[in-house]
Amino acid sequence: MNLLKDMGTINFGNISFADIKEYLPIIIPLALVEVALLLAAWIHIFRHKNYKRGNRVIWLLVSLITILGPVLYFVLGKEEE
Repeated sequence: MNLLKDMGTINFGNISFADIKEYLPIIIPLALVEVALLLAAWIHIFRHKNYKRGNRVIWLLVSLITILGPVLYFVLGKEEE
């Protein structure tokens, strides 16, 4: 059997690999935005010592919450320069 040929028949519960391929044009850009926001938040967190609320450890943990964490950091935690 050819593994690549059989990829279309892999099932995850009721979701097949073919179903997932339909959503890749949506999933990939969202994943890229999430990674970019996370990296931007971490760079800012490590370069600055002062925050509106909380401390560095809290904001590093909060930033790991999918796409919402970095957004929360930039809205609630980032100190104005």
